[in-house]
Amino acid sequence: MRHDHEPEDHDLGLAHDLKVMGAMMARRRALKWFAGVGTAAVVAGCGGNEDDAVALTSGTTATPTPTATATTTPTTTTSAACVADPTETNGPYPADGTNTSSGATSNALTTSGIVRSDIRASFISSSTVATGVQLTLTLKVVNVNATCAALSGYAVYIWMCDRSGKYSLYTAATESYLRGVQVTDANGEVTFTMIVPGCYDGRWPHIHFEVFSSLTAATSGRYAVLVSQLALPSAVCTAVYADTTTYPGSATNFARVSLSSDNVFGDNTAAQIAQQTPTLTGSTTAGYTGSAVIGIAR
Repeated sequence: MRHDHEPEDHDLGLAHDLKVMGAMMARRRALKWFAGVGTAAVVAGCGGNEDDAVALTSGTTATPTPTATATTTPTTTTSAACVADPTETNGPYPADGTNTSSGATSNALTTSGIVRSDIRASFISSSTVATGVQLTLTLKVVNVNATCAALSGYAVYIWMCDRSGKYSLYTAATESYLRGVQVTDANGEVTFTMIVPGCYDGRWPHIHFEVFSSLTAATSGRYAVLVSQLALPSAVCTAVYADTTTYPGSATNFARVSLSSDNVFGDNTAAQIAQQTPTLTGSTTAGYTGSAVIGIAR
């Protein structure tokens, strides 16, 4: 059996043990001091300033204060809010292929010459020009589900009565005036030149229109994405109808009707009426120019 092993710590006696224990206690005190000082001592030793040391004595990671960032509002195609135009009746005189006149289907939309901006002249079997106070109206077709974005390539069919309250192809059967189609441009706009329509008994002065998704779709009124009407501004009607020679009966009929009593506009909201009423400027001698927004939910 071998006995010549190297001496271990527990073989060196009490004096040696006391010396080792003292060294261990001193080491633990030093470590406790460094833990209390924390990172500050390290930073000071590395050249950090006093403010740095104070900021870091907590021993936790500093949370940066959020910096406000400016928010940019996306630019939309129109500055004003828009609403969806309500669906209204196309009335008894649409000439869009949905009814008949004199026993035959009445459809001006399939007739050559219907695509035009100035709609004052007849274009089928007559060349009569509708007379009255000129009105030039720009309509902007927008998508109410896309921040009022312009809808280009849409076809707008518009029609109205003449100054005596008669409609071409029906009560003025030999005429085809005051009807026309235009296709919206890149801004969603179409412009028509017409007259201020007359006021017939029981209805607020108005303009009919239908909107189609394309010119191709505008071959039958059955494919319209919107059928609605525009209401003429009261002040313009009062001024125009004061000329009872040009507009016979209109002043009397207009005095008996209101927007609230009208059987088309009467149940619409204030926002809808505001959008359905074109903004017009001008005079009875110079004519009127204006615009309106047509809102469609696409």
